[in-house]
Amino acid sequence: MNPTARRVGWGLSALLAFAPIALAQSPGPEEIVTLLAKGPARGAPSAPVTIIELSDFQCTFCYKFWKETLPRLEAEYVKPGKVRFVYRHLAILGRPSVAGAQAADCAGEQGKFWEYHDRLFASKGAFALNSTGLRGYAAEIGLDTAAFDRCLNSGKYLQKVKEETEMGLTLGARATPVFLINNMMLVGAHPFETFRGIIEEELRTVYQHSGKRH
Repeated sequence: MNPTARRVGWGLSALLAFAPIALAQSPGPEEIVTLLAKGPARGAPSAPVTIIELSDFQCTFCYKFWKETLPRLEAEYVKPGKVRFVYRHLAILGRPSVAGAQAADCAGEQGKFWEYHDRLFASKGAFALNSTGLRGYAAEIGLDTAAFDRCLNSGKYLQKVKEETEMGLTLGARATPVFLINNMMLVGAHPFETFRGIIEEELRTVYQHSGKRH
């Protein structure tokens, strides 16, 4: 196992003392990972490796991952069907982050979550995460802006964003980005080679158990 990654659940009892939800009401770490895996995704649902990114649209390290590492992951692992990549919100950098997360989910209602996600990160974290800026990006990617406005004004995704963020905190995430690679946690915008090492090890394990060739 790559030394920069740790199994989800290691030392979790200590980390949960800082979680914003009461332990009696909280799902376990495996259940949290299962819930988080149901977010917006790229790649085959049957891919043997799932990567869940917990991210904040204002985070410069998240931008670095999006710009430098994600394209290579998509080309080498997501498109060939070996990795399913999921994005989830860890909106910890203030109200603008929460607003941007809600806006991305509103774009998702129109089938353009990833286009909006890419547009926000393309702004290098310097975008205006106010109502004017967020609506401007919606128009740029061709959304029905009236429907987008209704969605954003309603706050219908506010609780969802909060719950995703709380789940990430419960798992021990304290900064962004954080990646859950099958049942391992990797913190930070690591280079592609780090992801490759972890993915290849997971693929070897999966194929050994299934008898398939890697």
